[in-house]
Amino acid sequence: MQRSSARSGRRKISILGSTGSIGESTLSVLSHAASLGEADFQIIALTANKNVAQLAEQARQFRPEFIAVADESMGDDLKAAVRDLNVETGAGAAAIEEAANRDADWVMAAIVGAAGLRPTLLAAKRGADIALANKECLVCAGEVVLAAIREGGGALLPVDSEHNAIFQVFDFDQPQRVSRLILTASGGPFRTWTREQMSEATPAQAVAHPNWSMGAKISVDSATMMNKGLELIEAAHIFPVDHAKIEILVHPQSVIHSMVEYVDGSVLAQLGTPDMRTPIATTLNWPQRTPSPSASINFAEISKLTFEKPDIQRFPSLHLAREAINSGGSTPATLNAANEIAVASFLEGRIKFLDIAAITEQVLEVAARANGPSSLRTLDEVINADAQARRMAEECVSVRAAA
Repeated sequence: MQRSSARSGRRKISILGSTGSIGESTLSVLSHAASLGEADFQIIALTANKNVAQLAEQARQFRPEFIAVADESMGDDLKAAVRDLNVETGAGAAAIEEAANRDADWVMAAIVGAAGLRPTLLAAKRGADIALANKECLVCAGEVVLAAIREGGGALLPVDSEHNAIFQVFDFDQPQRVSRLILTASGGPFRTWTREQMSEATPAQAVAHPNWSMGAKISVDSATMMNKGLELIEAAHIFPVDHAKIEILVHPQSVIHSMVEYVDGSVLAQLGTPDMRTPIATTLNWPQRTPSPSASINFAEISKLTFEKPDIQRFPSLHLAREAINSGGSTPATLNAANEIAVASFLEGRIKFLDIAAITEQVLEVAARANGPSSLRTLDEVINADAQARRMAEECVSVRAAA
């Protein structure tokens, strides 16, 4: 795991996924720092999935060199929306990859899901520092991504609040002195719900996170606690510790974002308000600190911090993730792909909330019987494993939807 050293001069920045919650937060941090005279940056590229109007508005404010939408059918709309600006436009997967290949030295990788893998690899291979907000990249293709970062010579800067918290207090010079990592979890909107109550949960209830403002997919992952399972796998790639030393602890207040315990009994924690602009700010010029518009903690108002063990009976996704990392190879990629299909199907109203984990487990079982956890050494192997798992998950969804 390579840590970044601050680069001198103007920072060249690209944001892959600029219209999502992480992308918006990144632009908020940049605007705030610039208003204080503490940021010298140039936006090289911004990308969106299909939100042309918001992307055009961002282009007017930040004047990037290049903007692109992933939805190829939106290409003409994007050109029309910015025809009065001096900005290049593109549409489709190739355009997103071009954005990743543009000459930015810091790239926010915030495209949701496995779709963010190829552009992130391209940016890493050419030497950019990668601010990683897409946990699926490491879950699906951890070794492939880390090899690309080593090849390019840039740094991996975790943006997920939990991994960013550990990153800030982890002694990379003495990893053998770490006795355990503790990933904290809010518990999501269904922390106190019974299985019976969750069986009738609606998409609107699942995305109503009690603490964080996030996109729909990651909000549902928080409700199932799959997000914490994926973070467990991601942490095992980022930090040089055995995954058996990584624990999960429910902390409803979301003030302590994660902890590192050392062999002398010391436990170092990073605290902050539940605002993604804080971890984003830490990555912009690490190890130098960038001002963030995040609110300060009012400890008197918080008054108490509480902790609980996670309940794997009510939240079986945690167990599935632990089993996936134990199996290794292609199993985490299968887990992620199946979960993505199941979450999307739930948001579309095709399956019930509890079906998400059930379908994911079913796909893992079928994949294990079919060919076992094969090793993934190349991007093509990752893509094939992902596609195979998605096909199996779609079949499972169809069966349940028809029942």
